[in-house]
Amino acid sequence: MNARLSLILLFLSVIPLSASPLIQNPGGRDVTSLNGTWKIIVDPYETGYFDYRHQESAWGYGQDAKPKNKQELLEYDFDRSPSLQVPGDWNSQREDLKYYEGTLWYRKAFEATPKAGKRYFLRFDAANYEAKVWLNGAKLGDHRGGFTPFEFEVSGILKTGRNSVVVKVDNRRHEEAVPTVNTDWWNYGGLTRDVTLIETEATFIRDYAVTLGKDAGTVEAWALLDGPAASGMPVSLKVDGWRAEGRADQTGLVRLLMNADPARWTPEDPRLIDVTLAAGGTSGIHDRIGFRKIETKGVDILLNGKPVFLRGICLHEEPISEKGGRIQNAVQDRELLALAKDLGCNFVRLAHYPHNEAMLREADRLGLMVWAEVPVYWTIQWENAATFENAKSQLEAMIQRDKNRASVVIWSVGNETPRGDARLKFMNGLVDAARSLDTTRLISAALEQSGDLERRVDDPLGHKLDVLGLNEYVGWYDGAPDKCRRVSYSSALEKPLIISEFGGDAKQGLHGPKEERWNEEYQAWIYEEQLPMLDKISNLRGMTPWILKDFRSPRRPLPGIQDGWNRKGLVSNLGKKKKAFAVLKKYYEAKAKTTPSR
Repeated sequence: MNARLSLILLFLSVIPLSASPLIQNPGGRDVTSLNGTWKIIVDPYETGYFDYRHQESAWGYGQDAKPKNKQELLEYDFDRSPSLQVPGDWNSQREDLKYYEGTLWYRKAFEATPKAGKRYFLRFDAANYEAKVWLNGAKLGDHRGGFTPFEFEVSGILKTGRNSVVVKVDNRRHEEAVPTVNTDWWNYGGLTRDVTLIETEATFIRDYAVTLGKDAGTVEAWALLDGPAASGMPVSLKVDGWRAEGRADQTGLVRLLMNADPARWTPEDPRLIDVTLAAGGTSGIHDRIGFRKIETKGVDILLNGKPVFLRGICLHEEPISEKGGRIQNAVQDRELLALAKDLGCNFVRLAHYPHNEAMLREADRLGLMVWAEVPVYWTIQWENAATFENAKSQLEAMIQRDKNRASVVIWSVGNETPRGDARLKFMNGLVDAARSLDTTRLISAALEQSGDLERRVDDPLGHKLDVLGLNEYVGWYDGAPDKCRRVSYSSALEKPLIISEFGGDAKQGLHGPKEERWNEEYQAWIYEEQLPMLDKISNLRGMTPWILKDFRSPRRPLPGIQDGWNRKGLVSNLGKKKKAFAVLKKYYEAKAKTTPSR
């Protein structure tokens, strides 16, 4: 069997039998947005789900019921309840919910006119953390994981006229969850990304991938059809001026190979090529895909065969705003990534969870390579099989959703996880899962180190990775900035190294002597000492300092300085630049001249 086809079939085999791969490129389909105003009920005791015996109630809030007469007792009413905006988190929309962790019910009433011969899918791009969904009183299912999409087929449940979708969202933290109870970011709850109703043909292209072929001058693709007429259905692929055709096999899978040589995507010239996949004479699915090759050779990272230095920055999925919250639209994505471009970046680390799909598409368009990560963060239950399956499921969903994005060059399986046999087995399993799904990208993680002045990147997980990641905070958590002059680094493995975090806090607008913490001068001093230290590392091939913009964190209570914000941003939460921004920008301008991205 062809190796590439084997990989596709392996990918399909890891999806539970009760589920299908998520619909690829939902924005390229016939979509009805369900964003906007949703009615909500705050339910800390989960009265709308459990009866007084703590058994699941058949008459809970998911039914969105109305009293049949004046004698019937019904102690909830979505129509008379307050509202929130979707997409959005509840913490930043209502001050009384700022710290709320628990259950909140969402209800959206909408009109529909389902068509004969069509299929319909209700899709949620994210809900943090556990969601249970009903449509017209029928329970569709549930999902765990705050940053990955999920969907349900609602053909036959969707009806002409008024429809009611109800979602129970619970953002409580759990020790066995991914992430676990302890993080350094805000636990934003709610329907934080788009909600849509997708219409398809009875048989349609559910999933696909289009990449450069293994042989020079080729493009290869696969598509998975879903529906009663999938077997034998003709499928065509158009890439710019090239075309290929094939027929789906009995499983609905088709593999296509064409002789084509599209222009390469680079940060300096982020070419996106029009791609169309069509099945059975339909108009097809349109996408814009960049074609590039990323690999390592010794300690070098090669983009399209040439060495590249990854001039990066970390960022959280929070907009430039006074209140924080989750990003709600592509305009807010663009504002953040424009700051990274202004800094001189060709690379961003999307910490510490899968960001919204529009963020990846904006990175494609702007020419920013991406480190994409799952929230295997700090210390989780390494020996818990269910926790591993949860982490693997989130990794698989991230790779499946973003596999056609040229910007994604690194999949990261975790951040700052402590050494130990159980952790190593857990993380190695995630690396193996990622490799089974995608052989075209690099795999990394933020690793552990040893030593003080003579430091060594010797975490055994590094043996499984393509690129070594390392977080270090000399000058902030580890001595004063001038300690950098006495610190050196070496690696146990001859692999490229990315310093995936460094930096320190500063409140924008606070000034004083550089020796005093929390002011802009101290933060700039950290960068002035860090950059020469890092330049001495022989296998250094990139960096993503922590972090582009200040972000919300309940771990940061210092009055008058932090006030619930992590202040390590190079810009404030309002987008105002600190002194360190100029220090790093100057460094990146010099780096760009010596190691371009092509």
